[in-house]
Amino acid sequence: MSDWKLLNTSTASGASSVEFTDLTGYKIFKFVFIDVNPATDSTNFQMEGSTGSFGVTKTTTAFSAYHYESDSGAALGYEAGHDLAQSTSPQPLSGSVGNGADECAAGELHLFNPSSTTYVKNFYSKLNLYGSDNHTGNWFIAGYFNTTSAVSAVRFSMSSGNMDAVIKQYGLVAS
Repeated sequence: MSDWKLLNTSTASGASSVEFTDLTGYKIFKFVFIDVNPATDSTNFQMEGSTGSFGVTKTTTAFSAYHYESDSGAALGYEAGHDLAQSTSPQPLSGSVGNGADECAAGELHLFNPSSTTYVKNFYSKLNLYGSDNHTGNWFIAGYFNTTSAVSAVRFSMSSGNMDAVIKQYGLVAS
């Protein structure tokens, strides 16, 4: 494999969503999320795909680990409320992100061969966040868009309200 090539950088300021519409020319795409800060406290960062309209059916699984600053709680576990089974709803990529000046989420999502018209489109993400109740949360999501149509766009948003964020899109040609 070769190096990742930076394709796009989107800097959102008070945006309801960020869309990337060029998912051709590469077999693997990586989206890097930097300082995702919601306007609404305790909302989830999420994504969805489009084959012409958003709401592509997906099946996913989710787990997380968290630890409170006060050391009052910590756990690792399956997140049944964040996985989807043949759903067209947006996929949560995080738990509740705080909207304070020092609270945000950061991480990445990998999307495999979105322009394929033969196979489903696999993806996985990992994000870390600082929650409004003073904890760190590490979120892991994996799944697939259940379509053999090309996924032509992805959209990132908060489950409620607007956001500030920097999102970078990279491409990698798989051999």
